[in-house]
Amino acid sequence: MRQIDLNADVGEGDPETDDALLRLVTSANVACGRHAGDAEMMRVTVAIARRHGVAVGAHPGYADREGFGRRPMQLTAAEINHLLVDQLGTLGAIAQAAGIGLHHVKPHGALYNQAESDAALAAAIIAAVRAFDPALRLVGRAGSAMARAAREVGHPFTPEAFADRRYRPDGTLLPRSEAGAVLTDPEEVARQVRSLVTNGEVVASDGSRVPVAFETLCLHGDTPGSSVLAARIRRQLHALGVSVSAPRSPGADIIPP
Repeated sequence: MRQIDLNADVGEGDPETDDALLRLVTSANVACGRHAGDAEMMRVTVAIARRHGVAVGAHPGYADREGFGRRPMQLTAAEINHLLVDQLGTLGAIAQAAGIGLHHVKPHGALYNQAESDAALAAAIIAAVRAFDPALRLVGRAGSAMARAAREVGHPFTPEAFADRRYRPDGTLLPRSEAGAVLTDPEEVARQVRSLVTNGEVVASDGSRVPVAFETLCLHGDTPGSSVLAARIRRQLHALGVSVSAPRSPGADIIPP
């Protein structure tokens, strides 16, 4: 049976919303205090994820609360290293205190988007993650600069597709500033998931079909009705004969519910 991970960005707002969502996903990308969240929210989110048997990963972003980490920045490799290692260290210590290890890293917002095409930034991200823990799996888009940088050094990488975002014809995400960029209708999300699983493709914003390789599906925690969407995604995956589970990383400690 095919296995697919379902990941969600959490720790960015309401813990009750996260609790409902974390009952349905298999991996949690926890905000690390720069674009959103703080140490207390990290502790609460990690505890919820542990209770539901969800793999805990870091979701580091630019130090830009006003822009929610979605505004591009230009940082040196040394600055990227400090930015990521600091956030990974904070969440890692909180996870360790809760009796679990970090499972993966998924950059947030503009950091993720810029690293899709910026080879130097992608290499800096990989170097920072490896400096913290060379076994820590990186999540990103297949075919991106991050994927290539990970492959060049043999770093574990999980390709990702988005259940709740519209794609452009080049395989990147339609910017949130454009109409229809975020999918909020459960049936539309289910159709996109079905197309990804059965055909390995999505229908882009211009109606063309774009191939997307993936092992994990992302659902954003701040998408309206995220827990309803997660439940619909799980039903769709079950109907397609797909098992939902997190990828394993060496040394990762996933506590079953």
